[in-house]
This record gives sequence, C-alpha cells and structure tokens, in this order.
Amino acid sequence: MSGTRRVIGVIGGSGVDRVLGDGERTMHRVATPWGAPSAPIMEGHLGDLTILFLPRHGVGHTIPPHRVNYRANVDALKSLGADSILTVSSVGSLQAELPPGTFVLPDQFVDFTKSRPTTFFDGGRVYHVSLADPFCPEMSRHAADAGARAGHSFATGKTYVCVEGPRFSTRAESKFLRGFADVIGMTLVPEVTLARERAMCYSCLAMVTDFDVWADRPVNAKEIVETMAKNVDRMQDVLGRLLPTLAGSKTCECELALESAGL
Repeated sequence: MSGTRRVIGVIGGSGVDRVLGDGERTMHRVATPWGAPSAPIMEGHLGDLTILFLPRHGVGHTIPPHRVNYRANVDALKSLGADSILTVSSVGSLQAELPPGTFVLPDQFVDFTKSRPTTFFDGGRVYHVSLADPFCPEMSRHAADAGARAGHSFATGKTYVCVEGPRFSTRAESKFLRGFADVIGMTLVPEVTLARERAMCYSCLAMVTDFDVWADRPVNAKEIVETMAKNVDRMQDVLGRLLPTLAGSKTCECELALESAGL
C-alpha cells in the first residue's frame, strides 16, 4: 500500500463490501497477538483512498456479536495502516421518532455488555483513555453532510446502548433502556473503545431495522434482515459520497488519544 494514501478501515456486513468498487482487490490474512480477525481483510482503492473492508461477523455471518474478536479486528486494521475505522451497523429503535429505515449517527454510548475483553491494556503500562466524546467529530460531520447530499439524512446527537446479545431484550429491559438511549445494538462496544486505544478515528453509521420490544411487538430476526436488505443501496449511496471526502488530511485530535492517557 502506498504511504501517500490515507487508509480507512470499513467494518460492516453483507453488501457493504461494494465500497471497494470493481477494481483490483488484495486479500490480507493477518495474525495479531489476540488471534485472527473475523475474516481476511479485503483491500481496494477509491481515488487517493485505500479502503480495508472487514466483515465483522465473518464470511456468511457466522460469528455472533459476543464472540467477535474485536481486539484482533481493530489491531489488524491498524497494522495494515488504517488511521480510521468507519462502521455500518444495524440497530433497534428505542424511540418512536426513529422508525425502521432511519439512519442514525450516535455521538454517545452506554455499555451494557458483560463478558467481552474491552481493552488492549491488560498489563504493563496502564492507560486510561478518555471516551467523553467517543466518536470522531470530523468523520461524523462528513457522514452527516454525505447523508444530506444523498437525500438520506442522519438523525444526530443520539445515544447507542450496546447489549451483550445474541438474544433480544425483554420488555422490561427495553422500557428501562429507552429512558437514557435512542438506539440499541450489540456490536459498538468494545470496537469504539479499542479504536480510541489505538488512536484511530471511529464513526458508526447506524441503520434502524426495527422497533425494540418496548413497542409491544417482539423483535423478528427475519424482518430485521429484510429491512437491512432494503437499506443497503441507500447506505451504499451515502458511503459512495462519504469516502472520497475522507481522503484529505485529518484535522481532528483522535491520533493524540494516548498522549494524556498513560500513567
């Protein structure tokens, strides 16, 4: 990969790999101290941008959210030169004003996961990274602009609550969680935390696929898949407009995340 190109990691699911375009692709099989990532990483190019695509749940969506090797995924992208991670994720809605089909750009999260390794720093020197503002403001701003230009505007200023999964919520849990969050999903954490520990920019493009069970109708996995399929082309349109805007130099401070975090 050329050192003059900016390298962006894209983590997503079925259909999102179209961001690589029709040009030549390179497959990277990467080993990390935390094991193998979810799948080989595909490299493609878009203008002056190098894109590294990684299917979060593996080829064929075989890895459940609580078994994704998030540390290996983030570290593998970093080792291949990525300075940023852009993710596409499906979420449930906890608020009536965010119906299925809505695109959301969260700017905060709440962690309700239970058993996942959440840090690279398990020993040796200790770092306490700040997650006060967990998402890269520059990437999120570009994403909001791209959505508006594509006619698929994002709901902004929203909070994502991440739960362990793979099960869906009980009615009581759903009603409780909607008191402080707007969307619910199973994959944001620890991806976002690990990206900050690697001093990488991170932004999440979330697609609402269903109302969570607070709305009195149980969540149906088949309906979620159908809604995702309907939204793939819309999200692809946004990504096609967004990615070229990320090719320039960064002005955010994400790469300085560790400078004031070490003890």
